[in-house]
Amino acid sequence: MNRIIICGLSNRAMGMFIDPILTSFSHNNQIVGLLDPDSRRFELTKESFPQLHSIPTYSPEQFQQMVEETHPDTVIVASRDNTHIDYILKGLENHLTVITEKPMVTTANDARRVMEAEKNSNGKVIVTFNYRYNPFHRKIKEMILDGKLGRVTSVDLNWYVDTYHGASYFKRWNRNRESSGGLSIHKSTHHFDLVNWWIDQKPEQVFAFGALNYYGKNGELNPSPTDHRFCSTCDEKHQCQYYMRWSNRRNNISVKDDHIKADSIEKSAQNYTDYRPDSCIFDHEIDIEDTYAVTVKYEQGAFLNYSVNFSLPYEGYRLAINGTKGRIETQEFDEPSRVPFPIPEQTIEYYPLFGSKEVIHVLLNEGGHGGGDPLLQEDLFLGVDPTRPFPILAGAEAGAYSIAMGEGVWRSSKENRPFRIDELLRESSHVSS
Repeated sequence: MNRIIICGLSNRAMGMFIDPILTSFSHNNQIVGLLDPDSRRFELTKESFPQLHSIPTYSPEQFQQMVEETHPDTVIVASRDNTHIDYILKGLENHLTVITEKPMVTTANDARRVMEAEKNSNGKVIVTFNYRYNPFHRKIKEMILDGKLGRVTSVDLNWYVDTYHGASYFKRWNRNRESSGGLSIHKSTHHFDLVNWWIDQKPEQVFAFGALNYYGKNGELNPSPTDHRFCSTCDEKHQCQYYMRWSNRRNNISVKDDHIKADSIEKSAQNYTDYRPDSCIFDHEIDIEDTYAVTVKYEQGAFLNYSVNFSLPYEGYRLAINGTKGRIETQEFDEPSRVPFPIPEQTIEYYPLFGSKEVIHVLLNEGGHGGGDPLLQEDLFLGVDPTRPFPILAGAEAGAYSIAMGEGVWRSSKENRPFRIDELLRESSHVSS
């Protein structure tokens, strides 16, 4: 029996980890301890999962006490991003398996600390990069491994985050770099890891531009310069186009999101202590960017051209991967409930350098992140599928490279210079995964 403690009782913790552990994987996994700084979260978690009624609860400073009293094998870290480092290091000190939500940590320096700590521990770090498990992403990996592209020379990846999902980051703690590392870390590490994994090359250098174009005090759609507003009590929300577009009461629409409970944003403002998921997206305290354009050079010569925008009419991405033998293209439209037009079927289009175009249809599976979450959960709680022809579960090194890329992006945009990844991870650049 795998004995599990959970640090951070977020919505993600409940949906991604607690629920499947108690339902699908309970025969060989057992939750033995819960940790969170907010006692109200313990109450809400146990209301949602009565099976946890007798499970002991702990505050952050009681981590070691929790370990000594519950004798865990695994710690799951699903707390606020900048707290990951503490729980990961303490888990490794106690030689536990550490499963952490992305981003692994929020700074390149903390990524180095994790890699060094893992070297000195009998434990290990697993980073839950679920985008790798999406069926389209796995098929692209297979095609690259099969030699369809030859040597990969360049990748073009343009990611679009819609006004619902994008605005949500600026309502919550993600809007402060100290808490999240900024969206080039909190969100883009997902994308950077995916490219790193696809092409199996390590990033060497990054250069980027970034800006705050939509949100913050200078947002062009800000109804007024008033600060410290909250959606649930705001007198001006009916003049806010972001609020009105996604107000269920006004538009009679039902939207879906893997991270946000669409019908409980304002309710959550009353549930938790010192946490507001409905802060104004035009507050002066916002100190991160909402738009990036990035170029990355890889060790074997490949280039990545990446962009992300957090206030667009629809969500998804466009991808092209070029190689010496051909090209792959695909486009995804994410979450139909939030797209204001009919969504075409996603396919993968393969263009050999000399030959006819092929259109590839991919068998889909249910679950969050395009069907990636259920497969990741199986690897986490049943063990890695031994029949899979390529490694997919991510470790500390993959987490560290994605963090260094994300930090390089926002720092490059601030300092107007390129950053070398080994400059950001210099003391750990020699560490293997």
